[in-house]
Amino acid sequence: MKEPILLITLLCTLMSFSQETNNDFDTSKRDELKLNMTNLIGFKWLDFGYERIINEESSFGVGTLISLGDDYDTGLDEYRTFSITPYYRHFFSKKYAQGFFVEAFTMLHSGKDEFYYSNEGPFDTYVEEKYTDFAVGISAGAKFVTKRGFIAEIYLGIGRDLLGNSDIEVVGRGGIAIGYRF
Repeated sequence: MKEPILLITLLCTLMSFSQETNNDFDTSKRDELKLNMTNLIGFKWLDFGYERIINEESSFGVGTLISLGDDYDTGLDEYRTFSITPYYRHFFSKKYAQGFFVEAFTMLHSGKDEFYYSNEGPFDTYVEEKYTDFAVGISAGAKFVTKRGFIAEIYLGIGRDLLGNSDIEVVGRGGIAIGYRF
């Protein structure tokens, strides 16, 4: 119960800092490359993305997630092995394409489901089935950009699978990412 309260408090604090006015940023830099460090360290997923700034308050991007391990003990959404996630973000600050944001996303993801069948004899049967599913969802977070283009962002989101091809009904999206705006 403490984690959601802590996350809400953190996002509210980030929102208050993101409301300051500062127009010293180079608005000709419209491309970003990012790496989600939380997924790399915590879940053994390579999660990288590209984002293109449309104007001072919106952007679109795509994230790609690839599993780096075969073990299934990674916690949240543990069976996902690949996903591609296009998204649209809207920023709510006076700074150029940064500060508090809300995003809508879709996610095409695939993975493996494990099934164990207990036989009457000494051997159990293990079956692994691959799946592909499609989800839609929403996220919220905050992005910070230095004058030289270094990016740090934190975000958290949730989506619902629409096809029902796996045991997973809800997918998560989030983490702490670092990157560069150019």
